[in-house]
Amino acid sequence: MAVQRNTSGARTARGAGTGANGPSGGPARNDRSGKPRKRKISKKQQAIYRRRRIVAGTVSLLIIALIVFCVYSLGRGIGAVNTMIHHDEVYAISRDATPAPKKVSNVKDCSASDVTLQLSAASQSVPVGGSLDFTATIVHEGSGNCLVDGSDSGRVLTITSGQETIYKSDVCPADSRLLLMAKGDKDVQKVTWNTNANATLTECTDESGWAKVNAGTYVAQLSLKDHPKVKSDPVTFTVG
Repeated sequence: MAVQRNTSGARTARGAGTGANGPSGGPARNDRSGKPRKRKISKKQQAIYRRRRIVAGTVSLLIIALIVFCVYSLGRGIGAVNTMIHHDEVYAISRDATPAPKKVSNVKDCSASDVTLQLSAASQSVPVGGSLDFTATIVHEGSGNCLVDGSDSGRVLTITSGQETIYKSDVCPADSRLLLMAKGDKDVQKVTWNTNANATLTECTDESGWAKVNAGTYVAQLSLKDHPKVKSDPVTFTVG
C-alpha cells in the first residue's frame, strides 16, 4: 500500500476501509439490550386465566362466608346453652328487679256517703233459660274526689227469691276496675244475668254448668262489696 504525505503531514491510507465496523467492513450489528423478549399470550389463554381467577375468587369468598357462618352459629349455640343452664337464675333476677306497684295517689276510697247506686231492668219478665240485661249506675254525690271499684266483683248484683239468695255476680272474681269519681260523675254499665243460680257454690266454676232457675218472681239489687249498706232500690221481675 503506497503512503504519501500530504501537505498537512497526516498520512492517508489508500484502498483501506474505515475499520471492521465501517461501511466497507461488513454489515453492522444491531444494538440489543440483552432482555428476553415478552411471550405473546393468545386470547384463548387469556380467557382461561380470567376464568381461573374468577373461580379462585369465588371459592375464597365461599370459604370466608362459611367460616363466618360457623363462628356465628357456634356463638349462638353457646349462648343458648348458657341460657338453658342459667334459666332459673336469669328469670329470678328479672322478677326480683321488677318493682312492686306503688300507690302514688293520695285520693281516698269512696265511703258510703260519697256514692249511691241505681239499677234498672231492660224488661219486667224473662223466659226460663233466657237472659235479662240490667243497667247498673254508680253516682258520686260527695264533695271530694274518691276511688271506687266498678267491676262486677266490687259493684255486686244480687238476685233473690223470697229469703233465698239465688245469684251473686262476685262468686267468680273479676279484675278490679277502679274509678276516680268527682262530684256529679256517673258510671253506667250493662250487667247480664243468664237466669242461672250460683249462690250455693263455694268456688268459681264454668257458667255452662250452673243450674237454670225455675219460673217465679225474683228481685235484683246492687250493693257495694266494701260498703254492703250502700244498695240500690230493689227491682222486681218474673221468670216464666
